[in-house]
Amino acid sequence: MPNISKEDYLRVIYKNYTEGSLVTATVIAEKLKVSNAAVTDMLKKLSRAKFVNYIPYKGVELLPKGMETAVNLVRRHRIWETYLYKIVGLPLSLVDSEAENLEHSSSDELIDRLEEILGFPEFDPHGDPIPSKKGKIPKLKKNVALSELQIDECGSIARVSDDSTELLDHFSKLGIELAMEVKVIEKRSFDNSMLIRVKRKNHNISEKFAQNIFIELKQ
Repeated sequence: MPNISKEDYLRVIYKNYTEGSLVTATVIAEKLKVSNAAVTDMLKKLSRAKFVNYIPYKGVELLPKGMETAVNLVRRHRIWETYLYKIVGLPLSLVDSEAENLEHSSSDELIDRLEEILGFPEFDPHGDPIPSKKGKIPKLKKNVALSELQIDECGSIARVSDDSTELLDHFSKLGIELAMEVKVIEKRSFDNSMLIRVKRKNHNISEKFAQNIFIELKQ
């Protein structure tokens, strides 16, 4: 079984939390690739330490102490991702796992210095917001999944899900990057696959791929 820390749990809860709803133990187990029993055990510990409000059989939400810890960890993680991608040149599919190894052992001073070197970026290479040192989170522009676009609709790539290394690897192999403009050429009803155009080049993509790419529509 992988060695999963309390910080990993808090980050997963943070990333999957929607205001007004609870994050279920099943979702956490799927994201961390651990058993439901292991999740339940950790959630009870986090609840006793006042990091989360855990309601058995329903789910969990972050308390102020847990939110502060999670936001700080997300900041560290996304700054490292940005540094590894922009400065070191690692492919998008590798930055998440490498950042996870580095985030726990980095001092606040190092994270602040990396942020300064990068020019105080607001978003990481996946398009996710990077919390500031004071915990302020940049506002995401309204975007929709590429799968929701209709034929001839177009927009710029605002975000790509970091849930799958295979998806990120495919994203990079296609030569597609954030901020590139994409246009839907064809949608196939039999399997919901799509033909899209990026930088004058056409790409056939699956429904799952399209569901994990998020587009800022042209006004």
